[in-house]
Amino acid sequence: MLLALPLTLFAQSITLRGVVKDSIGSPLELANIIATNKAEGTLESYGITDASGRYRLDLTTGITYDIKVSYLGLQSVNEEINVAQDAQDITKDFTLKEDPNQLDNVELVYEMPVTIKGDTIVYNTDSFTNGNEKKLGDVLKKLPGIEVNDDGQIEVEGKVVSKVMIEGKDFFDGDSKLATKNIPADALKKVEVLKNYNEVSQMRGLGNDQDNVAINIRLKEGKTNFWFGDLTAGAGDGEKFRYLGKAKLFYYSPKGSINIITDFNNTGEVPFTFRDYFNFTGGFRNFNQRGGTSFNVSDGGLGFLTTQNNRANEIETGFAAANFTYTINPKWDISGLALLSDNKTNFVNNSLNTFINQGFTQGFNESTDQRNQLGMAKLSSVYKPNANLQFDYDVLVKKSKQTEFSDGTSIVTRDGAVQEDVVDQDKENEPFSINQNVNLYYTLDENNIFSGTIQHLYQDEDPFYNATLSQEPFTAPDPADMTNEISAIDFMPGANGLFDINQNKNIKTNKLDAKLDYYYILNKKSNINITAGTTLSRQDFNSNLFQILETGTVDDLTETLDGTIIGNDVAFNFSDVFVGLHYKLKTGIFTITPGLTLHNYTTKSEQLGTTTEDSDVRLLPDLFTVLDFSQGKSLRVNYQMTAQYTDVNNFAEGLLFNNYNSLYRGNREIENAIYHNASINYFSFSMFNFTSLFGGVNYSRRVDPIKTSGSFVGINQVASPVNNTNFADETLSANARFSKRFKKWKLNVSANGSYSDLNNIINGEDRNTKNLTQNYRASAETNFKEAPNFEIGYNFTSTNSDNGVTDRTFFTNRPFANAEWNFGKGFTLGADWSLYNYDDNDDSTEIDNMYSFLEANLYYQKPDSQWEFRIQATNLLNVDTISSNNVNDFTISNTEYFVQPRIAMFTVKYNL
Repeated sequence: MLLALPLTLFAQSITLRGVVKDSIGSPLELANIIATNKAEGTLESYGITDASGRYRLDLTTGITYDIKVSYLGLQSVNEEINVAQDAQDITKDFTLKEDPNQLDNVELVYEMPVTIKGDTIVYNTDSFTNGNEKKLGDVLKKLPGIEVNDDGQIEVEGKVVSKVMIEGKDFFDGDSKLATKNIPADALKKVEVLKNYNEVSQMRGLGNDQDNVAINIRLKEGKTNFWFGDLTAGAGDGEKFRYLGKAKLFYYSPKGSINIITDFNNTGEVPFTFRDYFNFTGGFRNFNQRGGTSFNVSDGGLGFLTTQNNRANEIETGFAAANFTYTINPKWDISGLALLSDNKTNFVNNSLNTFINQGFTQGFNESTDQRNQLGMAKLSSVYKPNANLQFDYDVLVKKSKQTEFSDGTSIVTRDGAVQEDVVDQDKENEPFSINQNVNLYYTLDENNIFSGTIQHLYQDEDPFYNATLSQEPFTAPDPADMTNEISAIDFMPGANGLFDINQNKNIKTNKLDAKLDYYYILNKKSNINITAGTTLSRQDFNSNLFQILETGTVDDLTETLDGTIIGNDVAFNFSDVFVGLHYKLKTGIFTITPGLTLHNYTTKSEQLGTTTEDSDVRLLPDLFTVLDFSQGKSLRVNYQMTAQYTDVNNFAEGLLFNNYNSLYRGNREIENAIYHNASINYFSFSMFNFTSLFGGVNYSRRVDPIKTSGSFVGINQVASPVNNTNFADETLSANARFSKRFKKWKLNVSANGSYSDLNNIINGEDRNTKNLTQNYRASAETNFKEAPNFEIGYNFTSTNSDNGVTDRTFFTNRPFANAEWNFGKGFTLGADWSLYNYDDNDDSTEIDNMYSFLEANLYYQKPDSQWEFRIQATNLLNVDTISSNNVNDFTISNTEYFVQPRIAMFTVKYNL
């Protein structure tokens, strides 16, 4: 491929640089300079001046250029420059004068690739693409200052984009991954990046919106008032028949929009993962974000489902989603979405668990079938009768059915003796939730603004657990070693001598959040914010444990032989009443927002015939400071003190099965933890030299953290939450990323690291664990119009864990490369390769796992044709298994996962 690169890649070039000033000699920041090939009329290079008015253009020698320099409100300058074949670098300054008649005659010579208007950056996408882009994500990766990470999330100048719009209308509640993976690239005209974004116009500038970034897509002419998109169908082979069917249809008009996405396949592509589910938050609304309280109702319905689809043996997916927006009248907009997902996943893995200081090992071979059927619907309304009043209402309904069945074998080896146990586990759940949100924004006058929010959550979960074992659960070589909770449970065999253990649970939650904000505008640079509100939560938790005996009768396990209660019937209430004060001041380059919030907390649990109640009053400070050095360069300092409270799951004291060898017991005396979190982040992006530099340091300290105290005997454990008042947990993390464009090349370098000092309780003894994780990545990529394009890079990861008993470090070295080559008339060949080399620092374990993944595709699309034909293959090297390792306070685990085999597909796509 490298030999095929044309000699034009190595053509001689020079740099044209200088300064752009106004008539009195002041430098002009954000002036536009473009160079077009005079003979062909094509764009050759462009630039935007920095704060000192400097610019630079890279020009190929032997060409005559038209140079145009422009700045809003000033008269443009046009000049012809002939760059001789033997020319050297050129320095040339430009002076722009006032143009009082600039609006009388406007002539568009060439549209700027990038235009900056205050907090909005507008990219003309055609200036950056080479024609091989298929989806929005392919285009965004080529825009300076924008990145698309491996999860499909969009990042702008180091900040994650939480809202995506098309022609100003929300795309699937702003979900960025659905946008990057599905919006066709050929429909794009412009990409608008909206920094410091707030979707409520009355609230802009009142709070701290510096981390809020939205993207708005502008469509090409002919893509409005008209259906567009594509339909794809494919078939193939890979140890069994493979199929693929997709439809992506879009309609946009001034009155509304419709988006439809479907995806049905058994090739391993997962269009909507559980990570996407958790990210489906609906924009930037976050109740009392800086109030200092952390109280989250756990979503146990997804707790047993894994997101590691890259470790799956088989995946079959069905997905269909649609959303709409409609303007009823100039004052009232409505929107909605509906989503159906059905994922079937099979995992096959073999693990070897070495129990630290226990003198035995456990092998566990398991095959697991999971299925998640999810339905989700949302309706939103925005009513704004005038500029001073806005009323929003949202309702989100979710219903799912989840099942997991695993067939496993446990092999415990101790002192040469081997004990084998058949372990079958079955989990089921059908959670339901409805979340309603009401927001009211009212501007009394230019100095007084009010904002009110009410949110209500109703959630109902009924997880069921079953374990069928060939050996009696929770046994030990010496029964005297077992804890009372375990040894006193009277387990009896069922059919065929197997132990059939079952557990029902039901958790119902009603949670109400309400707050009122008052903003008093002191002047254009400062305001006072007073907040008052409450969080009220009621949870009812019931569980019972039973076994099915050999006769088929049901034996309820209500208590142990010594009278310890097994089941649960708990009513748990949590309340937080708070009032807060924040002051925002902007002076010079500083924006400072200090705040204090006073909380009155109450927790109350009713269980086992008694009531436990606790209350606490806390004053929680926070501080947010921004230093804006210049356009695209800032430093942010953030500190927040947070009180963390837990929900009913940690208060229920009856015994619960986590899995076949793990019991859990809550603690009604559990108290809140206090988190101190401080961070410093630096952002720098220059359109002058297309250089990005982002970095940050974050430190957190958790006082009285809620920890899990574990009692372990053999492979069995009983765990319970406690407040570890003897020690505090500390975590320090840092990250940095640098990227720079050199003509048609781009260099990317990033580094991430985290260090944690954690304290746990194992068998009644405090154990300290120190973890250090490092990740380094470097890559270089090209973006040529005609020549083959490629990316090469290297990724290194190191993970160290030292708990005082064992000190282990695991390394992963991963070189990678991908390439794309256009040839003939309409043919494109692409390939993607990664080599994984996994090792550790303990020679005795002989862990050394190396494997490669190679994917390739060849597609043909005749110029101006709506049809595309593709041959694609995944896992060309037919890798069978991959490995991973984990170290905790009790075990060292080495796990081998079976992955999907080589799959070859032929697909046909029709572009509407």
